[in-house]
Amino acid sequence: MRPPNIVVLYADDLGYGDLGCYSSGSKIPTPNLDRLAGEGLRCTDAHSSSGICTPSRYALLTGRHHWRDFHEIVDSFGPSVFTAGRLTMAEMLRQNGYRTACIGKWHLGWDWAAIRNEGAEPEKGKGYAPDAFDWSKAIPDGPLAHGFEHYFGDDVPNFPPYTWIEDEHVVVAPTVPMVPAPKPREGSPECRQGPMAAGWRLDAVMPELTARALRWIEAQQTSEQPFFLYFPFTCPHAPIVPAPEFSGRSEAGPYGDYVVQTDAVVGAVLRALESCGFADDTIVIFSSDNGPEAYAYERMQKFDHSSPGVLRGVKRDVWEGGHRVPLIVRWPGVIAPGRTSDALVGQVDLMATLADVVGCSLPDDAAEDSFDQLPVWRGERESVRDYIVHNTYAAKWGVRRGDWLLLAQPDGYHNRTPQWAHDRYPANGHEVFLCDLSQDLAQRQDVSAAHPDVVAELQQLLADLRQRGHSAPRLAADATEAKR
Repeated sequence: MRPPNIVVLYADDLGYGDLGCYSSGSKIPTPNLDRLAGEGLRCTDAHSSSGICTPSRYALLTGRHHWRDFHEIVDSFGPSVFTAGRLTMAEMLRQNGYRTACIGKWHLGWDWAAIRNEGAEPEKGKGYAPDAFDWSKAIPDGPLAHGFEHYFGDDVPNFPPYTWIEDEHVVVAPTVPMVPAPKPREGSPECRQGPMAAGWRLDAVMPELTARALRWIEAQQTSEQPFFLYFPFTCPHAPIVPAPEFSGRSEAGPYGDYVVQTDAVVGAVLRALESCGFADDTIVIFSSDNGPEAYAYERMQKFDHSSPGVLRGVKRDVWEGGHRVPLIVRWPGVIAPGRTSDALVGQVDLMATLADVVGCSLPDDAAEDSFDQLPVWRGERESVRDYIVHNTYAAKWGVRRGDWLLLAQPDGYHNRTPQWAHDRYPANGHEVFLCDLSQDLAQRQDVSAAHPDVVAELQQLLADLRQRGHSAPRLAADATEAKR
C-alpha cells in the first residue's frame, strides 16, 4: 500500500494567538487555517525546540534538540549546521521511496566558502561586495546535500544574497548592494547588508514561493511515488511586507495583513492538493518556528491584538510565548476531524512520528529526542510525552514535566521588552521560576517557595536530560535494557 504524501507548512514568527482557531480574541481572519483545524487535529500544547528560527528548523528536520549542538542562528553566508551523517527527515523519507522538495526559507547554512573568491572579505557596515563570489558555481552543502531532490527559495528573506536559488545555483547573479524595497509598513526591514539582484522586491518573495510550491505539487501528478514537500514560509517574519492585495485585510495592522497572506498561502496549497486529487491521501502539517517578534508589544497597544495570546513573552524568550506554537495536522481517514489535543508535543517529535507513518525503523544515532506521536494523532492515547526541555540561548533554560514548568533562573526573558509589559507581572525574588501551567498558563506567579520538592525534581530532570545524549523513549528503553 502506497504511504501518504506529506506536506509541512512552516510559518515564520507566527504567534500562538494570531489564528482564530487558537484565540477567539484574534483581530486577524484566518479562514483557511481554521478550516484545516476543523478537518484535523489542533494541538494546544505544541512547542518549537527554540525561540528562534535556525535551531527550530534543525530540530524539526532531525528529531534532535538544537541545544545538543548549537544555540544561535546561521548568520549571513554561514556554514551548514548539519554534521556529516546526521539523518534528516528528507533523507529518511527519500530512502523510503519519497520525492522530496524544499521550497522557501532554508536558513540552515551552505558552504559559501566554496564559491567565495580568494581574499574576499566583508566590509564593515556593508557586508560582502557583489563580486566577492563566483555566482556561476554550485553552492554545496545546502538542501540537496541533506535529502532534498529539489530546492527553490531565497535562503533567508532578510539575509544576502537577495536572489533566487534553485537547487545549488543562483538564478540571477546579485550585482548591486542591498537596498530594501519596498520599505516595510511595520517594524524594521531587519535586512543584513550584502549583494542583491537588481530589481529585487521583498514583497514579491512569498507570491513567487507560493507559485513554485503549487507548480511542484501539480508536477507530482505524473509520478507514482509519494511526495514530501517542506514549505517553510518567509511570512509573517520581518520585513513585514504583505502583498498589496492583502493591505487592510485585518484589524491588526500590516503584520495582521501579512498573517492574512500566510493564511491565503495555506488555502492555495490545500486547493492545489484537492484539484490534483491528493487531498485524501496527504498528511498536511502546519506550525510556526517560534513565537512572534517583539513588535507584538506595540501591536497590543495600538490594535488591541495579542500575537502571543494569553502567553507571556515573545520570540527568543524561554517564556511560553517564545516557543508554544500552533500545530495543526490533517490526515483524512486516520485523524478524526475537529479534534483538539492537549498532549505535550514537540516539533522535534515529527521525525519519529513520520518514521512510524512510513514504517521506518530509526537508527540509534538519529532522532535522539523524538517521540512518536502517531498514537495521539489516531486518538489511541491522550499523550505520549511527559517532559520536554525549553531553551533558546545558552544562558536560560526551562524544563516541563506534566503541568509543572521550571525555569532554571528567575525569568524567561531575552527579547527586548517594554517596561509596561514587565510591570504586568509580579517581581520574582527567587533564583528560579516555577508554575503549574494548568492553573497559570500566563506564567504570572512563581510558586517555587511553596514546592521545593518539585523544584529539586525538575532541576535533576533538566540536568539528566542535558547530560545524556538522548531523551527519546525508544533509546531510553534500549539503554535500560542494556544495563540489565
